[in-house]
Amino acid sequence: MNTTTLTTSITIPKMDLLLLKDLAKKFGWTINNTSSPKTGLEEALNDVKTGNVFHANSAKDLIEKCLE
Repeated sequence: MNTTTLTTSITIPKMDLLLLKDLAKKFGWTINNTSSPKTGLEEALNDVKTGNVFHANSAKDLIEKCLE
């Protein structure tokens, strides 16, 4: 029997991964996890892109912000 395969990508919550793996096992599918955790540098660059940064006017201002 000639089987045509399709490679696709889906985004699911982490809590549903076990269910997906169980379903894939029952149907004989394979799952390749292509996502990798972001490095600290990637997270920092993303923060800069989204504007999630703090600019202190002085050392005192920075210390006060850290103590909040």
